[in-house]
Amino acid sequence: MKKQSLLMFIALVFGVMTMVGYNQNNATSEGNSAKVKKNVYIQLYSVRDDIKADFKSTIQKVSEIGYKGIEAAGYGDGKFYGLTPEEFKKEIEATGMEVLSSHTGRPLADNISETNWDEVWKWWDTAIAAHKAAGMKYIAVAWIPTPKTLADLKAYCDYFNQIGEKCNAAGIRFGYHNHSFEFSEIEGQTMYDYMIANTDPEKVFFEMDVYWTMRGAKSPVEYFKKYPGRFEILHIKDEKELGQSGMVGFDAIFRNAETAGMKYMVVEVERYDYTPLESVKMSYDYLIDSPFVKADYSK
Repeated sequence: MKKQSLLMFIALVFGVMTMVGYNQNNATSEGNSAKVKKNVYIQLYSVRDDIKADFKSTIQKVSEIGYKGIEAAGYGDGKFYGLTPEEFKKEIEATGMEVLSSHTGRPLADNISETNWDEVWKWWDTAIAAHKAAGMKYIAVAWIPTPKTLADLKAYCDYFNQIGEKCNAAGIRFGYHNHSFEFSEIEGQTMYDYMIANTDPEKVFFEMDVYWTMRGAKSPVEYFKKYPGRFEILHIKDEKELGQSGMVGFDAIFRNAETAGMKYMVVEVERYDYTPLESVKMSYDYLIDSPFVKADYSK
């Protein structure tokens, strides 16, 4: 009887330990599954050299890291990285990623009054049609020549409002991506503030690059609070790999993301301490492992 009781006790202990082990393994599995569910996008400029060498292999590797989708930086003459819009969309989606946005643009003439507007709008009509065919939700101008006068800057704001109206008609959002020079002053006014104040929120969003904003000696969070809702996409960037420099306050940025109006986070790595693919993986992992980064901001 005692032997039988002992055997039953051992069986019970073994069963409990098995269940505990199962629950721990299951929790770990669920934890790993949860890690891959944050919707993080990548600016393909981050892997520009790899793309030049082998486009298809590079985007497959980016997808395997866990990125949700891409922002392009290779539009020209109606094509993306030498592919038709339809081919480009097909290649991206074949990896399991989605097409989100694209950087492109056409600057005005150095002397703005000499701009050939017929050519400008013909260029934009082609570009917008190509981006729509590629499945883009957003187009962002990533740079303009530094205006010499406030009147020149106002001309660009008016120009952006008109592009935004055309993009809206095609079901695409139009915006502007900053560097650091936009935080300099023209005739006593900060360029970036002037651009936000003189563009229509219904036609123009701002894709704030948080690193370049910091380099411009400004606080992203202060801008979020000053102009709530204007920043639908944030470029999440650092000196090199994300979180390594300590100069960008990512925790404060993400805790104020809703105030900013952020719907999508796009990683960009321009300089590296490792290979580009290693660097974009480290940057992806940083966001996945950061508890202050939510899984999704699009809703």
